[in-house]
Amino acid sequence: MEGPLSIFGDCKTGEAIRSQNVMAAAFIANIVKSSLGPVGLDKMLVDDIGDVTITNDGATILKLLDVEHPAANVLCELADLQDKEVRDGTTSVVIIAQIEPLRPKLLSDGVSGH
Repeated sequence: MEGPLSIFGDCKTGEAIRSQNVMAAAFIANIVKSSLGPVGLDKMLVDDIGDVTITNDGATILKLLDVEHPAANVLCELADLQDKEVRDGTTSVVIIAQIEPLRPKLLSDGVSGH
């Protein structure tokens, strides 16, 4: 087994990295979850030059985010691929990915996996 990951002098263990990844996924999901469904709310996004975009499309919201965290970036890329392949379901993909780490606990609590 390998030792802790060291990046730019910052040492992280496996559990700390997993915890940060789960938090990053939750952060991204929280941004888009209110835009889900037929009564989803619009988001107003302003970029660094002042251009305003109003949308409730998860793919558009995620494309306009400036994401630095690697796990959050993977979620944004996943949503982009979903949009390119299926043209729908981008917000749902992010929300499902966010709850995936909770699956073992949910199953042990008796929640059906189907």
